[in-house]
Amino acid sequence: MKHMKMLILVFTVFMIASLITILRVNRDTDYKGRDLSTYNDMLYKINDEYKKGDAIEDIEKRYGCTIVLSNELVNSDISELYSKGAFVLDLAPEGEIIGKIAWNDKEEGYQNKVNELFKTMIIIWIIMLIIGYLFIALIYFSILRPIKEFERFSGEVSKGNLDVKLPIRRFNLFGNFTESFDMMRESLRSSRKREADAEKAKRELVAELSHDIKTPVSTIKATCEVMDVNLRKKLESIPDGDEKKDLEDSLEKVGYISSKAETISQLVNNMFHLTIEEIDEIKVNATEKSAAQIEEYFRYLKDYGNIILDNHIPGILIYMDSLRMEQVIDNIVGNSYKYAGTDIHVSFEETEEMEDKDGKPLKFLRIRVKDSGPGVDEEELPLITEKFYRGKNSEDKNGYGLGLYLVRWYMEKMGGGMECYNDDGFVVELLLRKV
Repeated sequence: MKHMKMLILVFTVFMIASLITILRVNRDTDYKGRDLSTYNDMLYKINDEYKKGDAIEDIEKRYGCTIVLSNELVNSDISELYSKGAFVLDLAPEGEIIGKIAWNDKEEGYQNKVNELFKTMIIIWIIMLIIGYLFIALIYFSILRPIKEFERFSGEVSKGNLDVKLPIRRFNLFGNFTESFDMMRESLRSSRKREADAEKAKRELVAELSHDIKTPVSTIKATCEVMDVNLRKKLESIPDGDEKKDLEDSLEKVGYISSKAETISQLVNNMFHLTIEEIDEIKVNATEKSAAQIEEYFRYLKDYGNIILDNHIPGILIYMDSLRMEQVIDNIVGNSYKYAGTDIHVSFEETEEMEDKDGKPLKFLRIRVKDSGPGVDEEELPLITEKFYRGKNSEDKNGYGLGLYLVRWYMEKMGGGMECYNDDGFVVELLLRKV
């Protein structure tokens, strides 16, 4: 508001100064007429002196006039004098007009007034020029420069540089606005610092959890190794029979526990040293593997419930990361067990040729995993593979909404994909690229 008052004050002063100058020029301009009696007296004296025989040049010099001896009605000299505003009288020393007497005494005065008016206009022009430049400077320093600084400031903030400060100047028209922006920057910087501190605390917590989990897992693995050795010794020392069959069954379960403990150990080394926001840093190394491994992954999960393999997997080679694929299958089967609790049917088939985004023909192995539960609401289907999303039926279930997100992410990283839909239950289809 104070800047607006300043502009109004400067404009008012300029207009008052211009009005004073105009009034002064008007006052100094003399518009008085001629004194005719004076010119009549000079006319009588000129007639007398002309009759006496005085030279015309001397008379003109003495009375400040111009004498033109001519009886012509139109004379160029007389016309020029008229055009310059001269006062003209007849010259008739003997009563007969023989010429004209002209006084051009106003021309000099008019020229002086013209010169004075020109000087006044020049002065007004200079004043307007100076005021114009002052106004431009005021506009620059109060509006244009702050806008430039806003552009530079917003550019730095968009790059994530929150240490750059926005100058707060005395004559800045956007003073309060500038201060608010700088306060926003400070707030963002503080928020970023708090976020960094929280991230650091989370990493420390994850590291502690990693250590705490790896210790009992190592104990489980060591115990399994001891049990495996002892069971094998017993198997060698007893004859065939029910007891030997029970020992073989126990040995199989110990191997299954040891395998799962190893899987947990590897996942801890990956997942617990990284946050889920840094999932791009988790390595997925898809190499040529036999597809037969996948059947074994499903058989390992028989404790989840009844997993029915509708057919055997084709004897082909696929691109796969064994650890990630085992985690994918564990997540899918675990979800079905948690939310459906029914038998799970698994089928395998090779697909026809498909073209990738570059137009290259590829073939895939399709794995179809289906339960007979209520399925997922249609409006939730596009969301269940998003990070941290949990459906309406998950309120009383443990979890963080990461299972299917990781399934999709791992499958894409292995060069395949995944799709989920309802078909008298919930269905997940996995695609693995054939070699």
